Amino acid sequence: MIKRLQLSVALVAFGFCGAFAQNLPLDPSVRTGKLPNGFTYYIKHNEEPKDRVVLYLANKIGSILETDEQQGLAHFMEHMSFNGTTHFPKNALIDYLQKAGVRFGADINAYTSFDETVYQLPLPTDNPEVLKNGIQIMRDWAQEAALETSEIDKERGVILEEKRLGKGAKERMQTQYWPVILNGSRYANRLPIGTDEVLMSFKPETIRSFYKDWYRPDLQALIVVGDINVDEMEKTIKAKFSDLKNPANEKARTKYDVALTGKNQFIAVTDKEMTSTVAQVIIKSPEAELKTAADYRKAIVESLFNQMLGERYGELAQKPNPAYLQGSANAGEFIGGLNAYTATVVARPGKGELEKGFKAVWRETVRAKKFGFTEAELNRAKTSYQNSMEAGYKERDKAPSEGFVKEYLQYFLKGNAAPGIDVEYKLVQKELPGITLADVNAVGTAYIKNTDRDILVMAPDKDKADLPNEATLLSWIAAVEAEDLKPLTEESNAKPLLAKKPVKGKIVAEKKDAELNITTLTLSNGIKVVLKPTDYKNNEVIFSGFAPGGTSLYADKDYQSAANASGIIASFGIGNYSITELSKFLTGKQLSVKASISERNQSVGGGATPKDLPLALELMYAYFTEPRKDQAQFESIISRSKAGLANRGNDPNSVFQDTAAAVMSNYNIRRTGPTLAKLDQINLDRVYEIYKERFADAGGFTFTFVGSFTVDSIKPLIEQYIASLPSTKNVVKAKDLGIQIPAGKISKTVYKGTEPKATVQLIFSGPFEYNLANNIELQSLKEALEIRLLERLREEEGGVYTPSAQAGSSKFPQPRYTMGISFGCSPANVDKLIASALDEVNTLRTVGPPQVNVDKLKAEERRQRETSVKTNEYWIGYLNGCLQNGDDFSLRKSYDGLLDKVSPASLKAFAQKYLSGKNLITLVLLPEAGTAKSK
Repeated sequence: MIKRLQLSVALVAFGFCGAFAQNLPLDPSVRTGKLPNGFTYYIKHNEEPKDRVVLYLANKIGSILETDEQQGLAHFMEHMSFNGTTHFPKNALIDYLQKAGVRFGADINAYTSFDETVYQLPLPTDNPEVLKNGIQIMRDWAQEAALETSEIDKERGVILEEKRLGKGAKERMQTQYWPVILNGSRYANRLPIGTDEVLMSFKPETIRSFYKDWYRPDLQALIVVGDINVDEMEKTIKAKFSDLKNPANEKARTKYDVALTGKNQFIAVTDKEMTSTVAQVIIKSPEAELKTAADYRKAIVESLFNQMLGERYGELAQKPNPAYLQGSANAGEFIGGLNAYTATVVARPGKGELEKGFKAVWRETVRAKKFGFTEAELNRAKTSYQNSMEAGYKERDKAPSEGFVKEYLQYFLKGNAAPGIDVEYKLVQKELPGITLADVNAVGTAYIKNTDRDILVMAPDKDKADLPNEATLLSWIAAVEAEDLKPLTEESNAKPLLAKKPVKGKIVAEKKDAELNITTLTLSNGIKVVLKPTDYKNNEVIFSGFAPGGTSLYADKDYQSAANASGIIASFGIGNYSITELSKFLTGKQLSVKASISERNQSVGGGATPKDLPLALELMYAYFTEPRKDQAQFESIISRSKAGLANRGNDPNSVFQDTAAAVMSNYNIRRTGPTLAKLDQINLDRVYEIYKERFADAGGFTFTFVGSFTVDSIKPLIEQYIASLPSTKNVVKAKDLGIQIPAGKISKTVYKGTEPKATVQLIFSGPFEYNLANNIELQSLKEALEIRLLERLREEEGGVYTPSAQAGSSKFPQPRYTMGISFGCSPANVDKLIASALDEVNTLRTVGPPQVNVDKLKAEERRQRETSVKTNEYWIGYLNGCLQNGDDFSLRKSYDGLLDKVSPASLKAFAQKYLSGKNLITLVLLPEAGTAKSK
């Protein structure tokens, strides 16, 4: 789909032929206008979700407009919009929205890029006062930020901490190659995050000047999509935004770009913390517009090209022992008014491996340009494109508001066509059949050229001596292009998916819950199936099946084989089809199916459109009854996995994660990080045996189906593909392995990395009285803690960017809970910020949270729940949770009442019981000794 693929029926009246080169009209369902001051608005009524609206304030203002003295201030300005405006001083804006049930970060948010700054605000519409104030917030963001000196100085620390999070190998290498591949353009030295020097020392007047110059109505638009009255909203916008003023002496809004030079360039960069050797060929060309029907046809052709090219690289990756760890190529948007064809290889470690991998990737690029694609490839790609388009079209009346907002955003910022799904669908119906191989092959000819080509190599420091120079790499390209390549040929598999068709079983019992609209079936093989038809989507059915057992049934010596069995078996294909044949067979089908084995159960799950549900269930049946075994593929998987681990120890985050996993599992081998020794324990015969042991007998399985079906329509499929599953009706139980987060106070510090950055994790854990009331209290306590962490560690102390709290609980094998706190910061502030975080925990224990914060978290939970309960994902998760925990489906009825009971006193008591600090693990990642860790 192209930029959310939304083009169409208005084009029938618009006339495809006579207007093919004219700009496509904007979606007629959108009310749009421009005020005399240049301010633009887009308004659309949409009831998905109901009683909600999404507002975006778009600004054609980004870091590209900054002077040298303002580097980073476009992004800084975005932050300051949340730190006080005319009508919402200081932190009143966030405080007000949280009370209205809007979550900071998850709901209310913003982003700054090179060319734009966009503010987003989803709101409930069933409270007129909240909607009114939401519009006022947008008006304040447009031109009434307070920009108080004290607030600016407080925010410096937050911005610097956000910048700190991005430091590492990727950032250090980008600093070196960015000016090269961007041809020394303005984009090369206008990264939105800015520079330390400016962020620490700019004068408040400098950011005020930026705000005055650029936050102006002729560069702004308000996009409003949701369950609102369009006429009333238009009146409100006109009343609120018409008095915005453009500056007396407007600065020209220059459109910057990356100029093409016609030259070829090469750069190789290395870093101590880089974990793999990567080579990229980037061939740049002018960006294509998406404004007319003709443009849209070109975009469809390019999408087909990318799909077919991606399928070729995917097929290479599925072959035994590919010449690289990862390889790909595609054409698409780049930066600064450019598109690019980018071919990428992640090489295996070892001398000579980069050459092999690079040549293998480049070979397919050359083959595609030289010979193009086949009719069979094009037909598959067309089918896939058509089916994806049809799926979107069938859901057009259930399309979420967020999608429309993003479409109109690109219409305003870039001028990309946004005529609506009806027009788009009609255009695809008309143009797709006529697209030829010549059309698609021309894409490769246009993109893959010998000018404006950059070659970038990135590698670990230790491999620097073995890296190719420009001449060597160009010789590799020349060698591939001189090869006697042959056009791609392929053999089709006309066999049925299954070697043996299932013998239908029967439904032997049926029980209905009219209140929840749930039907429970018992099948002749003992399997139970729970059905909940919904109308949340028009074209979606999701399903899952699970049974107890899992890896808990196997000894440590077989654990690695058991834990990896489902992924390995899936890589062999299924039934009569190898993995490559299966990929082609499923092209264009709107379905997914996956089997897995976890510690306490084995499961299978997926989803499909109603049209493709029969095939999805046939594939599911195959995962139970017809797994394949492939020695060559297995050896390839293990070989690639080992290669992928070769430089894992270079990455500080990976080392920290592995250490954390080891500490929290008390160094149990089953839950520590990946190692070469663990890969050596995986045995193909044992993998196959364990997989069959877990799936060949479906006894004990329970299936759930949620979505757009009727009970009567799905019954025949259940009898054909689920009641037919082999079953002895024997139900095993998962074992309690006794693996728990260790008790007591434990502290572990990892020294890895060179950047002055630290990561902190604090974990409380222990036995838990598992029930719905306590789960609600646990999640509420987490929310109360997170509110205070944000207020104190970020807003008051300016020491972090995104502090977070996490909470989880489980009923089996023993009721347990965890509560975590995590944040990144300066190494010099670790002890201070840990003390502050634990002080907030202590306050929860001794005083409890303030009533205002409890009101906030309850409002946020209620508002989030209002929309989540109207999704298929919620219901399948809820039903499975009830089934696995042995709870009644009516459990949810008590949720609101239990949430009402949450209070400062209840959370204080809960914190005293579960956050005593007796069981506390403190994990810290610090730079290596001898680095600038004190900064």
